[in-house]
Amino acid sequence: MAQPLQPTNEAGVLITFEGGEGAGKTTHIRFLAEALQGRGREVLCLREPGGTAIGEQVRAVLLSTDNDEMAPEAELLLYEAARAQLVGQVIAPALARGCVVLCDRFTDSTLAYQGAGRGLDESFIERASAFACQGLAPDRTVLLSTGGTATDGLMRATHRGAADRLEEAGLEFHMRVNDAFQRMAAAHPQRIRCVVSDKRKSVTARAVFRAVADLFPWMNEPDAFPEGFFERLDVSRGASLPKLGARAADFDQAGGR
Repeated sequence: MAQPLQPTNEAGVLITFEGGEGAGKTTHIRFLAEALQGRGREVLCLREPGGTAIGEQVRAVLLSTDNDEMAPEAELLLYEAARAQLVGQVIAPALARGCVVLCDRFTDSTLAYQGAGRGLDESFIERASAFACQGLAPDRTVLLSTGGTATDGLMRATHRGAADRLEEAGLEFHMRVNDAFQRMAAAHPQRIRCVVSDKRKSVTARAVFRAVADLFPWMNEPDAFPEGFFERLDVSRGASLPKLGARAADFDQAGGR
């Protein structure tokens, strides 16, 4: 049974989940959130772009296949605009009150998709993201990958519905994106922890928890998780996980970008 939320003197924690298409971020965000809530932490699950009324409107513009003439520069600035709103309105206040914020995509995705994918200047992207984030940065990033090719990831991402505008960007685009994520992981090993989601969900979930365990010491306790805690993911497919956060409906839909 989840412990009731109590006033906390613990510092807020921002954990971002990154990766190419079809890596399965949503299920593992929700599962981690459930475990943290069970320990009495306030948890907020968000996605980029989105998480605010303004951000969701921007998201609809960015991902609509009707907008295939969008210039890469316009695309970048729309992502940064949605991010600035999310950080100022939601993330910064949540961290200030000691919340754990789990965000489906953040600044690394912008470097991967708009930098490597679209070919925009990465130093400009970094400055734009820093401006939008008001100095805020993730405490930890979990980089999920399918363990296969970009084609495999796209097939996993689109098997339940039509592709969005970014998913339709082409195989070479997504290959560049995936390569960029791996380069970032190699450059920032203390922050970015890689998890391959090519096995059972329970195996991937254990790896995700190991990737953040140093941020939550209780995870290293011998009796931290009851028997079968992770294995239930293999039979439930995440259907029993709670819908969490300010915009719970986001986690019934496709992940962020």
